[in-house]
Amino acid sequence: MSFSIIKCPIEGLYEIQPKVFGDSRGYFFEVYNQNEFFEAGLKMNFVQDNQSSSQRGVLRGLHFQKHYPQGKLVRAVAGQVFDVAVDLRKDSETFGKWHGVLLDSQKQNQFYIPEGFAHGFFVLSENAVFAYKCTNFYHPEDEGGLMWNDEKIGINWNLDSKISPLLSEKDKKHPAFDKNLLYFDKNAHWIGE
Repeated sequence: MSFSIIKCPIEGLYEIQPKVFGDSRGYFFEVYNQNEFFEAGLKMNFVQDNQSSSQRGVLRGLHFQKHYPQGKLVRAVAGQVFDVAVDLRKDSETFGKWHGVLLDSQKQNQFYIPEGFAHGFFVLSENAVFAYKCTNFYHPEDEGGLMWNDEKIGINWNLDSKISPLLSEKDKKHPAFDKNLLYFDKNAHWIGE
């Protein structure tokens, strides 16, 4: 096996740790292997790859798509980010709960977030390159979001007290979690308003 696939405390979330082969020349590892992922029960079909670059203190999120939800396999290609998923599946026992994973380009670990979750990340290193594979195409008109600092969700973003998060104008305006308590059903179909 080229991967250790670890179930997270919230159903559907996985941390994936690849086997990295290194020597004095550098390193090699598989980022994704469909056969091994399928054997582990992760039978997603990826249709789009995205990449972003951000400086220390940038916080992106919390984002989701409503009618075209995306599962995401995320990683830090360079640097370190704290990555967060919030369960928006109404019928889930962990509805409204969050889980975070420290993604580090030195470890090359990944985080799989299925459809039906909001997603965001905070950059801890001076710079970070963040890449992710998606199970659905991006539809800008279908975007949804939640306040990054919603008190009911209560995410501990590992913020440095000397740094105020750098947010986009869009991310500053996302509504509170309680504004819509109908998000997705257990199969990640949109039931919200």
